Amino acid sequence: MKVSSFYPVVLTEQVATTAAFYIEHFGFEKVFEADWYVSLKMSGNDIPFELAILDAAHPTIPDEYRKKVKGLILNFEVDDVDAEYERLIRGAKLPLELEIRSEDFGQRHFITSDPNGVLIDVITVIPPTGDFNSQYVEEIWK
Repeated sequence: MKVSSFYPVVLTEQVATTAAFYIEHFGFEKVFEADWYVSLKMSGNDIPFELAILDAAHPTIPDEYRKKVKGLILNFEVDDVDAEYERLIRGAKLPLELEIRSEDFGQRHFITSDPNGVLIDVITVIPPTGDFNSQYVEEIWK
């Protein structure tokens, strides 16, 4: 299979509010906008990242799945998680779901959430400690 694109789609009852959240706080730009769907792209990276927001009640969604998103975490790996903590939690006053901390498995991170309750894990990769070091297939923290 040759894939030309891959991106998550957040099902919501708040299409415009959710799109505005990701534009304001995470630097996405609108690529397409309708009242029921917004396609977002984050440019300026080697690979453009995409995110879509879709009205959960839209008829393209099978009836039994027309619900807002639940049980999803979006990970954003960044160069300086402490700076993002200052910007998003202290500055923008986004909800703090998990306090910033360093994990033995190789992450310094905090978790916030979007208007739908989707968790957003903001991460800087750090060297793992102890047994976690041997569980990595490749060294991603260098």
